[in-house]
Amino acid sequence: MSYFVREDSIIREIWGKSDTILLIFAGAAAEFALNKAVDWLYFTGKLPADPLGRLFSTVTYARKIIFAEEAEALQSIDSIYHIHKAVEQSRESTIPDWAYRDVLFMLIYYSISSFEALERKLTRAEKEAIYTVFARVGDRMKLKDLAPDYKSWLPQRAAHLENDLLESNYTEDLFKQYKKHLGSTRYFFLIEGQKMIIPEKVRQLLGFKKVSLLHFLLPFYKMSRIISADRLIKKVLLPTEYKGEIKALDVVTSQ
Repeated sequence: MSYFVREDSIIREIWGKSDTILLIFAGAAAEFALNKAVDWLYFTGKLPADPLGRLFSTVTYARKIIFAEEAEALQSIDSIYHIHKAVEQSRESTIPDWAYRDVLFMLIYYSISSFEALERKLTRAEKEAIYTVFARVGDRMKLKDLAPDYKSWLPQRAAHLENDLLESNYTEDLFKQYKKHLGSTRYFFLIEGQKMIIPEKVRQLLGFKKVSLLHFLLPFYKMSRIISADRLIKKVLLPTEYKGEIKALDVVTSQ
């Protein structure tokens, strides 16, 4: 059986734990709010109506691709491509290629930063493997100007952060929607999670402090995994409507 991602790949370990995926979700939620092309997501009305569901669907699609057989993964990528083309036709405009790359870049960056925040530092070879997987997704989606390797991607990512992010009315509205849908306590933990992993440019634009309360709580949370108390913590902190989906994210058992 041929899989889109090798079974021994580091990216399966990253995307096989709900802890890591939820932190990826948190980072993407912060950066999405600053993206200059976020108006495209407002066009359909789905993002402001259900920002958590919209972001969660992006993460879920990525995870399905990572664990799918080759043919199924390619079919999923093609489906994403055609969905976006249909939105372009409805708006009678074209989503800029850089906007597609931005989403891909977020998945790469937050896969790395989330795992390193929760587990350990990744090797250069592991980072290269992560980049290669998502670059294959980008190639299938017919994205242009993708870097050939991780090292070449780093300046592309830096340029994106400088050129494609902007604090706007959309930023303020999205964070209001996050708080509305999460409630004050869960929203607090979302922000603290974001502080742990967002790059400096995003931090500056959002006006976030560098220190996150979760840095101090993380050792205790890791200890809770040993007795499976982390499940109770997540049950209390996570929105009820997504608990089933989040539980299903755990393919790799937490250590």
